[in-house]
Amino acid sequence: MYKALLLGILTLGFLLRIVALDLTPPSLNWDEASHGYNAYSILKTGKDEWGVGFPTIFRAYGDYKLPVYVYSTAVSEFFFGLNAFAVRLPSILAGIATIVFTYLLATHLFNRKIGILAGLLVAVEPWTLFLSRSALESNLSVPFIVSGVYFFILGMKRANFLPVSAVLLGLSVWTYNSARVFVPLLVVFLVLLYRRELLSIWKKQRIATALYFLILAFFLGTMFWQLINPVGQARYGKVVILDEGAIAQINEARNISQNSPIVTQLLHNKATYFTTNIVKNWVSHFSSSFLFAKGGSQFHYSVPGHGLLYPVNMIFFLFGIFWLLRKRSKYSWLVLGWLVLGPIPASLTREAPHVLRATTMLPLPMIVTAVGLIAAWKWWEKILSVKWQMVKFVRLIPLVLYFLLLAGFVEGYLRVYFTEYRMNYSWSWQYGYKEVVEYTKTHYDRYDRVIVTKKYGEPHEFFLFYWPWDPGNYIKDPALIRFNQSNWYWVDRFDKLYFVNDWEIPKEVGGEWRVESGESIPVNSRTLLITSPGNYPPGWNILRTVHFLDGKPAFDILEN
Repeated sequence: MYKALLLGILTLGFLLRIVALDLTPPSLNWDEASHGYNAYSILKTGKDEWGVGFPTIFRAYGDYKLPVYVYSTAVSEFFFGLNAFAVRLPSILAGIATIVFTYLLATHLFNRKIGILAGLLVAVEPWTLFLSRSALESNLSVPFIVSGVYFFILGMKRANFLPVSAVLLGLSVWTYNSARVFVPLLVVFLVLLYRRELLSIWKKQRIATALYFLILAFFLGTMFWQLINPVGQARYGKVVILDEGAIAQINEARNISQNSPIVTQLLHNKATYFTTNIVKNWVSHFSSSFLFAKGGSQFHYSVPGHGLLYPVNMIFFLFGIFWLLRKRSKYSWLVLGWLVLGPIPASLTREAPHVLRATTMLPLPMIVTAVGLIAAWKWWEKILSVKWQMVKFVRLIPLVLYFLLLAGFVEGYLRVYFTEYRMNYSWSWQYGYKEVVEYTKTHYDRYDRVIVTKKYGEPHEFFLFYWPWDPGNYIKDPALIRFNQSNWYWVDRFDKLYFVNDWEIPKEVGGEWRVESGESIPVNSRTLLITSPGNYPPGWNILRTVHFLDGKPAFDILEN
């Protein structure tokens, strides 16, 4: 029966992640396009878009993406070509793998009922469902971590599983930056929690135990080596709590303080600011608003106004924590410890609580909820008299009501996700670039140059992806202009495509056209201009307007 239920849950999870994938999310965003084109470049040339051969970190826009998702996408594109489906397929498969290993882990820690329910929740909860439908490094890191923990637990009885655990946990730190903080903490926690078992295994099977630590040392050692270099710190540098704004707040607090200079310095300094904000950020990830009501504030990571977990599960999540605290078993400490450590990476950054950076918490909310629900059901059975326990219908009333409510919440969320969210937030997915590239490609030979606005972010990547542009030709293009400014890498030109900021487009006839790096654009005749609505000099002829899905104009396409 449980195998049939698991198969049904996997089928449901797969369908929820793949149905209408070409429509929702409404388009690839710039990070997805970057993953896709760099994977395509690796596949075609063995180099990324910057000409670096098989890199262990991808420069991209200067945000330095970790390699596992890109290389996974290269495999996907080998079979399916350069398209949105191939770019998102690794994330879809990661979502399915998370369901499988959540079931296995929860079953091993508790029982099959909890395992099945936890797997079902991973399949349908907004947090895991939303992230599995777009190309996100964080989503790919989750199954590596979950499976790594699962094989570690198995390794306590069969030591041969320990090296497998080390490989999976090691790969996770090369998948997403939050894992680079979380996994070392998790490894230390697991070693401390199972220190007696590990010592016993070491005495009996030293090779397997030594391999576990050697493999982890390799993955974590190379990770730390990369982190001490500027490229390894680039991503964190953009989201660090102690930025210039934070320093300004500390100085302002000192200036307005009524305390003595010594007390003021003790209260308002980098250490107190950093610690206070970490604690606030950590707590915010457990707020009912974040988890069950409003979700995150990042529009391309969750549906605004909808929690990451369905409200029907809030009471069972709390009940699960209470049950685990009372149980005080090694398995309950494992779950609770993971839940405590999970938000730490996201708490070290701004914009907390953060849906993406907190995926190191997954799938713990689902497992805890499943524990709480089964515990509540058993409590219900206990309060029934022996006579009523014999009537299955009475025993099953709470479960039937729960699944009816859960189904209602799932249906409501899916309806909003596939309709309102798709229409109202297509702008946050940089919708319209595909249509712009298709139009440009069709009419490219008619023009001497094409000028494209940078308003919606990194247009060159969309042209490279949707065209698609030959990676070898792009790297060697003598017209290629790209430069570093403000810790970001900008592309101003390749071939006869020029990319300009909105404010660089002249508003009067005869105005000078230049790209940000300073090169003049010769605009006389045979020029195609793709700009934000209404942002062009007089005298240009509008050929087409591309709209967002809510009907608002996104791009005007003109010629002179």
